[in-house]
Amino acid sequence: MMTSTARSSYLLRAGLVRNVRSGEHLTTFVVSGVATVLITRLFLGLSGYPQIGGKGLHIAHVLPGGLLMLVAIVLLLGYVGPVVRPAAALVGGVGFGLFIDEVGKFVTSDNDYFYQPAAAIVYVIFVLIVLGTRFIATRRPIDPREQLANVVDHAVEGVAGGLSRRRLAQASQQLRQVGLDVAGRQETRELLAACPADEVELAAPVDAAWQAVQRGFDRLATHRYAPRVAVGVLVVQAIGAPLIAAGIRFDDGLFTDFPVLGVAAGSLLSATFTLRGWLQLRKGNRARAIRLFELAVLVSLLVTQVFQFAGTQFAAVGGMLLDLVLLGLLGAERDRMRRQETEAAKAKTWGLPPDASRPPFPEDPSDPV
Repeated sequence: MMTSTARSSYLLRAGLVRNVRSGEHLTTFVVSGVATVLITRLFLGLSGYPQIGGKGLHIAHVLPGGLLMLVAIVLLLGYVGPVVRPAAALVGGVGFGLFIDEVGKFVTSDNDYFYQPAAAIVYVIFVLIVLGTRFIATRRPIDPREQLANVVDHAVEGVAGGLSRRRLAQASQQLRQVGLDVAGRQETRELLAACPADEVELAAPVDAAWQAVQRGFDRLATHRYAPRVAVGVLVVQAIGAPLIAAGIRFDDGLFTDFPVLGVAAGSLLSATFTLRGWLQLRKGNRARAIRLFELAVLVSLLVTQVFQFAGTQFAAVGGMLLDLVLLGLLGAERDRMRRQETEAAKAKTWGLPPDASRPPFPEDPSDPV
């Protein structure tokens, strides 16, 4: 059986190096795509579904969607370095949202834009995108050589146009995670040091937005009432989702009983994880409780909300957004606990003899690595 290390070496030799910021870019793509679908549906509904064209012509919004995806591809193929990727993810997500919004026309013989399961199809497609890319990113740990390649990617920007102190700090932080025995580390360190200083940065609204969101989640996650509010919201969702699904029985559509059963099953499973998480929280096992709460939210996103969209179409958006906020809060709390454990582990090593294979601790902040 091929080991993970062997697979990693083969993929790296093939040039398949993963981007350590792929999660951020994927989130930008998915959020912009989902937002585009919702805004498009809202605008068309408020304006009476106007048609662009005339005299037998109709310009569907799938066409500008395709053009925006083309723009994103051109940006990725035409430029190197990390600067262009957030913009490409945003533009590509908007284009994909305009494209996938018309899926009802593609799967029905009468080109029915209002096909009832269309909302569920759109939701499932975005879920599959997230699951597929997360599988690629997390099925094996980031190889030190991949980490080093990402540092070199920062250096590409610095060699051409210089690096600001913030960009240099980001690259240096990544380089510190690369072992001293990795080939090319020293040369990469020297390359970063040789990059000219340039405090002028292109506007990066996408990066700034995600940094603001992350800071907001970090502040909310440390609030004293955050665990209680999270549990309360999960309980309300577990009770409210089946009540909403019960109203679906009064519809005469094709998908009547199936969404109700799916919502009920998902809500029951989510409630089970919520109860177990609450019990763990009462016992003082916060890490285990956070993990169980995350499972409850993921079940709601991947099971309950799918059937909600199938039954109520885009009326299920509120529950989806609430789940995403909860997932962000729980993720911020998990990362905070992980940082605390790392700092505690470092504190325990202060009394040990220095390791000759590692740089001195703490490192000089003026040193670029």
